[in-house]
Amino acid sequence: MGLAERRRALGYSQEGLAHALGVDRRTVGRWETRETTPQPPLRLQLAKLLHLDLDELDALVGQSQAARAGSAGSPPPDRYGSGDLDDMIRRQFLRAIAVTSALVALPADGSAALAEGARRGTSDDFLRMNDHLWQVYQLARAKGSVYPVVHDQLATLNDTLDGQPEGEARSLCRAAGDLFQLAGELAFDGNRYTDAAASYTLAASASKEAKSYDLWACALVRHAYVDLNEHRYADAAGALSAAQRVARRGDSSLSTRHWVASVQAEAYAGLGDLSACERSLDEAEKVSDLNGPAQKGGWLRFDGSRLAEERGARYLQLGRLDLAEKVLSTALRQDVLAPGQSFRRRGAVLTDLASIGAKRQDPDQVMAYGREALHLARATSSGYVARKLQRLRIELGPLARDARVVELGAEIDALRTP
Repeated sequence: MGLAERRRALGYSQEGLAHALGVDRRTVGRWETRETTPQPPLRLQLAKLLHLDLDELDALVGQSQAARAGSAGSPPPDRYGSGDLDDMIRRQFLRAIAVTSALVALPADGSAALAEGARRGTSDDFLRMNDHLWQVYQLARAKGSVYPVVHDQLATLNDTLDGQPEGEARSLCRAAGDLFQLAGELAFDGNRYTDAAASYTLAASASKEAKSYDLWACALVRHAYVDLNEHRYADAAGALSAAQRVARRGDSSLSTRHWVASVQAEAYAGLGDLSACERSLDEAEKVSDLNGPAQKGGWLRFDGSRLAEERGARYLQLGRLDLAEKVLSTALRQDVLAPGQSFRRRGAVLTDLASIGAKRQDPDQVMAYGREALHLARATSSGYVARKLQRLRIELGPLARDARVVELGAEIDALRTP
């Protein structure tokens, strides 16, 4: 049975299903012919409407073999944005973890022989390069452009892991845990959630081997983001509880525990628990009490500067629209006044304010904020802002009589996530 047959069996016309999802009828038609597939924010709602689990839905709407292969004469795909690279990275990760785990388990008396000919300072070199790559990733407008360099770094790290003594292998594990998290970020921003989850799992394993507790906790937090993105709030809360326990064993001068609390607030908001959400946000705000630099390279960047918009987003998630609008409007004004703030961050706040307008059925508010958010998503190629806009797209259905909103929805439909 295909998607069209399932739709008809449940009594939906193409128009009816499109209206329930807040998309154009032609979008449903393209899904049924497998020209395109539903974006992640729509998959969950579509599965519910069709009484399917996500695996069953994937079987109905997954790309056809012809579509995957590409039509004759089509330009070759960008190999650094394709699944082939992800498979290569995953294999290298798995091999690196296997090699490193074995080396760490070796008795100390074999270290001298293994150390012969080993390069000195290797792990420090990798950590310095990783710091540089994180900076490049943060500054890059098109995040996928960082893939080739990360791939080369992974290949070099994989080769270096062979034949290292215990102490150096443990240090390389720390470098690996750092790099795995960056690779996961690239996959997550490109909407490849399975690859992101695999990368974060391996990051956690490498960090555990290195006994680097803050790095380990951050990998668990990033893994929780995959669950949050797919609305598996209870699963995310479980991963974050583990991250909290690991972070307690880390460096108390770092902001790791406070970042965990900030993300826990999102899980609690998804579960509808306002009190727990606010407690977590209050805990996260204690990051301002830390003395000295609270961050640790690219894998830990939490300094509390985004907590105002985080609080606004959580109030929106909980349906407290007045509270959300007040906090988000303040965050937006601060963003305007502070030079150098990221487009991604501003785009997220704008989209949340547009969402408040959609929930109030106020087309003027939707357009005032949604149009600028769409412009920023195009300018940055940010998968994060694009995903938020696609969630906003679902909320635009009740405003379908307004031609401006319909046009905005069509432009969001046409927005390509990386």
